[in-house]
Amino acid sequence: MRVASVLGAAATLLSGASAQSVLGFNCGATSDTGAAKTQADFEKEFKTAQNLDGAPADFNTIRLYSNIQAGTTDSPIEAFPAAIATGTKLFLGIWASGTDNIDNELKALSAAVSAHGTKLTDLIVALSVGSEDMYRVSDAGIRAKAGVGNGAETIVGFIRDARSKLKGTPLANVPITHVDTWTAWVNTTNKAVIDEIDFLSVNAFPFYESENDNRVSNAGSLLDVAISSTEGVAGGKDVWVTETGWAYTGPSFGAGVATVDNAETYWQTVGCPLFTERNTFWYTLRDANPANQVKFAITDNLSTTPRFNISCPTNKSSHKNSTSGSSTSSGSTHTASGSSSNTASGYSAHSTGSANGIYGSNSTGSANGTWGSNSTSTGQGYNSTSGASQSTGAGSLISVSTVNSMAMVMSVVFALGAWAL
Repeated sequence: MRVASVLGAAATLLSGASAQSVLGFNCGATSDTGAAKTQADFEKEFKTAQNLDGAPADFNTIRLYSNIQAGTTDSPIEAFPAAIATGTKLFLGIWASGTDNIDNELKALSAAVSAHGTKLTDLIVALSVGSEDMYRVSDAGIRAKAGVGNGAETIVGFIRDARSKLKGTPLANVPITHVDTWTAWVNTTNKAVIDEIDFLSVNAFPFYESENDNRVSNAGSLLDVAISSTEGVAGGKDVWVTETGWAYTGPSFGAGVATVDNAETYWQTVGCPLFTERNTFWYTLRDANPANQVKFAITDNLSTTPRFNISCPTNKSSHKNSTSGSSTSSGSTHTASGSSSNTASGYSAHSTGSANGIYGSNSTGSANGTWGSNSTSTGQGYNSTSGASQSTGAGSLISVSTVNSMAMVMSVVFALGAWAL
């Protein structure tokens, strides 16, 4: 991609409502059996996303969580050639938790750019350096044993490393962000990250806000608080919603009940207006580990026929005015995921590493990792184990209204056992 075209794309993406929204799905690096996805696997997933029956718009962008192929140290993820083959746009991710460098991530990305050139770079809409790292090192994250994260100073360093590495390449001007919870964004100690990025990305799940009246009819109000709180500290920068959705099956969280009807209601009353207002990545197109109880996927087995009606009403009034009730807080979502070599992540969704770890899913490599057990080598994720595996992806695990309420929510989670996607 020529610098001029990159700058044009960046201006379009960051211009807010004046441009067509970027819409897509989150995509982990492993299948629902825990195997590393191949190029063919990615292609099937990307084609399904583009051809969903009744889709109200083009969901033609995929958010990744790592540049590294699952099960390798620094090989480029096979989603890259799959995106080229299917014409799928990519929102790239660099895993930044539990590590002191992002060298392998940048090595994999550089190798992919060298191999594919503008066929790849023309598809890249943005790059996230990290995902919920600052939440994990917050007081709430520590109390919740959310896993190894990184603070604002380290994330700023990683963002600068990425810009330096990409300087002089076709990705020199790709918009760079960081993904985190709204409670992390409003924490003033993290302002340096806001100053360093081009736009903010927030994950929010009203379904998990059991401390609020989180029935689906109130979901729009709860999501609004997460977004408006993030916008309040964004300094005029754009805010993207990088994960949201409603479970169709699994245990309830407060008044949040997982049913197909509620998942459809959330899509219709919250998602539909959101799609016209903001760049959004839905969670999720396909389910992950079948051992987990909570499921979010809008399709079974990557069928192009969704499990519920995903068309949108012609009259798309904003969800800000379409829900009852009010809320003084929003769901800061904790996404436990990782991207590291030699990692067995016991508290990770869509990750490679621990297949049967607590809250682990979509993983390959070592099994039975539980928050630091079976650790034989140092990895960038929460658990380490022998062998080379790559922890990627993200499943939003816990929503809380405030930082201080996380302990209460976690007690519910522990009682329920493994449920994350």
